[in-house]
Amino acid sequence: MLNRKKREFIPVMLTPFKDNGQIDFNGLTELTEFYIKSGASGLFSNCLSSEMFELTEQERLHIVKHVVNVTGGAVRVVASGTFGGKIQTQADFVKKIYELGADAVIIIINMLANQDEPDEVFNVNMFKLLDLTCQIPLGFYECPVPYKRLISQEQLKLFVSTKRIIYHKDTCLDIEQVKLKLKAGDDSEFGLYVAYMGHAVASLKAGASGLSCIQGNYWPELIVWLCDNFNNASLTKEVAKVQQFFIDNMEVMHNVYPATAKYYLQKKGLHLSTFTRQKDREVTRVTRNKMGKLLNDYKKLLNDLELRLTI
Repeated sequence: MLNRKKREFIPVMLTPFKDNGQIDFNGLTELTEFYIKSGASGLFSNCLSSEMFELTEQERLHIVKHVVNVTGGAVRVVASGTFGGKIQTQADFVKKIYELGADAVIIIINMLANQDEPDEVFNVNMFKLLDLTCQIPLGFYECPVPYKRLISQEQLKLFVSTKRIIYHKDTCLDIEQVKLKLKAGDDSEFGLYVAYMGHAVASLKAGASGLSCIQGNYWPELIVWLCDNFNNASLTKEVAKVQQFFIDNMEVMHNVYPATAKYYLQKKGLHLSTFTRQKDREVTRVTRNKMGKLLNDYKKLLNDLELRLTI
């Protein structure tokens, strides 16, 4: 999974909907092609940004199949495959996702143990899942919904050693924990991808395989630029400005997300509705004004840095 010579951007994909709430597969095609054109090395389909908990089981399968078909093997596709219930039930759905052509199936770790259960319960269930899913390549996702459960350094080392875990999307928000996990997951086939842009540069310098963040649904080309140039000695000041730009604008980008990201992509020319199945995600006039300022600030950043990226 990991190309050690290159840090990678793996978008957490949105799900485009029509205004009537149905999945917009034409929009999904356009969005998939947009990510690839922007320089993404892979795609994370059927994740929280995709509104996976608002999708039916069949819709999840249809979305993953569509993304795999559109990519045509041009980039890797990973997709979530555990949504609760008995471990056998979760294993069966993992197999269905993999059979669609996903390169790895992602385990939503909070689905393998309740919030009040210790890591030992998760470990037992995870080993059961490994046994039930043959040799399917798997990954971990520290999804914050319905509750946030983190993988420890010891757990990551334990499961990476099975040679089945090749991907980890980290949401711990702690650079020291990231460094420990990178040591624990030091395997040629394993890649750790960071979601938190507050320490994006520090994570990349520590050895993270790349970034997998919601900010990529606003400026995928800028995330790719950061992955390519984070350690470029001649661009130290520029990299620092880009890092600070993400920190300064984190709150506005999270506000009523993913509707705001869809609205922003509209402004970039994509034919997407801002419809979301999540409640309280309306793009109001105030929000539109904030998005307008965000776009202007982005243009100013590119101008200040003399970067020639697609706006």
